[in-house]
Amino acid sequence: MFHFFKKNKPFLRDFIPDNYIDIHSHLLPGIDDGAATIEDTTKLISGLEEIGFKKFITTPHTMGEVWNNTSSGINEKLALTVAELKIPNIANRLKAASEYMIDAEFWELFKKEPLLTLKDNYVLVEMSYLNPPIQLYDVLFELQVAQYRPILAHPERYNFYHELSLSHYKKLKKAGCLFQMNMLSTTGYYGERVAKTADLLLKNGLIDFVGSDVHHTRHLEYMHKKIVLKNHEYMTPIFQNNSFFNF
Repeated sequence: MFHFFKKNKPFLRDFIPDNYIDIHSHLLPGIDDGAATIEDTTKLISGLEEIGFKKFITTPHTMGEVWNNTSSGINEKLALTVAELKIPNIANRLKAASEYMIDAEFWELFKKEPLLTLKDNYVLVEMSYLNPPIQLYDVLFELQVAQYRPILAHPERYNFYHELSLSHYKKLKKAGCLFQMNMLSTTGYYGERVAKTADLLLKNGLIDFVGSDVHHTRHLEYMHKKIVLKNHEYMTPIFQNNSFFNF
């Protein structure tokens, strides 16, 4: 597997700086497809701390007819979770935003009420893995009219862009999107095509931030794997960029 990449790569954990701030995870229990229980949350946070994670902006899904999370509901779950966790100083190291699916419900949502952002006006968004929204660029435009700055989660994972040229990614950047790569894409967790795309985006300077997108302990296991990318030297500054979200 991944025979096209050179051998003797470094480990993913070697790129994680001290006091790393994660901006994409699913740590709140029972609110989406991430942690199911407070015990799961504890295991995930403890495992991430072991490899250098310091602060966590956890981002439960908001997705019409699947996870109808609200800002108030997410914040209530955050408060309950912090109260239950027996992790030192976690109240000052865990906050919540959301990962918003770009769909018809999202368009209506950000027009009528404030979104849960990573920081200031920076909001984490995602698309379906099957096809891009028909009105994608209209939504991105209106989102910015509403004074939000979109950060597209895991651009390397959208299969419909894999066989296309970089022009589609550059068009998204020109439309105002920042890009957040999933760190597990660098270890081959999501497959060869995703790893190749992550490598290409890194090489061309299109990745702005990195996140764990951790859901369960199998994700933790892959954070101890070696990098499979050719262009891993571009990863260090991307990890350091996350310090922008310090809180």
